[in-house]
Amino acid sequence: MDYKTFLDTITRRAPVPPEKAEPLTRATLETLAERLTRGEAEDLASELPKQLKEPLVSPTPEAEPFGLDEFIHRVSRRAGVSPDEAREGVRAELSTLRDAVSDGEFRHVMSQLPRDFEAVVGAPGQQEP
Repeated sequence: MDYKTFLDTITRRAPVPPEKAEPLTRATLETLAERLTRGEAEDLASELPKQLKEPLVSPTPEAEPFGLDEFIHRVSRRAGVSPDEAREGVRAELSTLRDAVSDGEFRHVMSQLPRDFEAVVGAPGQQEP
């Protein structure tokens, strides 16, 4: 999936204006990089378009242990959006990542996140409006 298609998919899946898709995407990936081990963030980045690799540069080798609420808070703050918009953006982002990377890579990412992230993403096939 190329960068434009990725952002178009985020815009379609999240009920936010198109101009918020890029800041939400960047904020979600930066926060994901903090939550994943550096190696996993690098593995994920290797399967994404060039423009999506930089936000996935992990600041530390270890994953920070925070849950979904803190994840949403960080995305909201970074993207300058409301917590509700951040939650929808994270949902759209994770479901789009599921489509953009290999099944194995997406499972590796999800295995490093608390279980409540699975409910945000939903089952395959449920991500589209």
